Amino acid sequence: MINNFSKINIYEEPKINSKLSSQMIYGEKFKIIKKRNNWLKIKTNYDNYTGYIKNKKFPIKSNPKFKIYSLKSEIFREINGKFRKTNKFLYFASRISKIDENKEFLKFEKNKWVKKKDLKKINHIERNYNKIFKSFLNSKYLWGGKTADGIDCSSLIQIYFYYNKIFFPRDTKDQIKFCKKKNKKRFLKGDIIFWKGHVGICLNQSKFIHAYGPRKKVLIMPINYSIRLIEKTAKLVVKKICNIQNLSPRS
Repeated sequence: MINNFSKINIYEEPKINSKLSSQMIYGEKFKIIKKRNNWLKIKTNYDNYTGYIKNKKFPIKSNPKFKIYSLKSEIFREINGKFRKTNKFLYFASRISKIDENKEFLKFEKNKWVKKKDLKKINHIERNYNKIFKSFLNSKYLWGGKTADGIDCSSLIQIYFYYNKIFFPRDTKDQIKFCKKKNKKRFLKGDIIFWKGHVGICLNQSKFIHAYGPRKKVLIMPINYSIRLIEKTAKLVVKKICNIQNLSPRS
């Protein structure tokens, strides 16, 4: 099945007041494990994440040719030859098909268009990981979130890999197991720093970016200050450090 909504919430339990555990963005594939009243228990194809979503009508197949490269790409409707904003969006890394196009817009569903400047071809590889992470700067922190409207620490790291079609686990605990520990203790650009339940990445030898719950947003902080702050306020110490270069696409 294919998610054809801009984003859809994945819950821990099949009830509306359940805790949000993750989201799917437009174009994500998933399997239905079982149906339960107005809910579906699903498993995502990309990272095998399981949870519950509301039962909606989803397409079975898709043939994506492009993906969203901007943080948010506004959806337009064509009315009498003019393109009107809908105040609805597709989000970074969403995968879309092409039905029609003109000089400025691409049509991906019936009377749903996005600007072509917001797109890259489906096989585009972005090797500049700092560019991606910094584009989310000041985005709201949201536990379980995966978009510029709200994102959590583990998803901020994962979204770069999802865009590049490289497997990377969703939750911090699984990311820690997946990543190979580096031997050198000196911090370098691309070092992913893990705590129990938290993660961020070094932009260089002194600065660190993370979706930080206590500050309720994505922000850049000095590395050593961040480590001391998290140890002082959350009583957590660094569990593992690995480098993104060992996981990223090669030239």
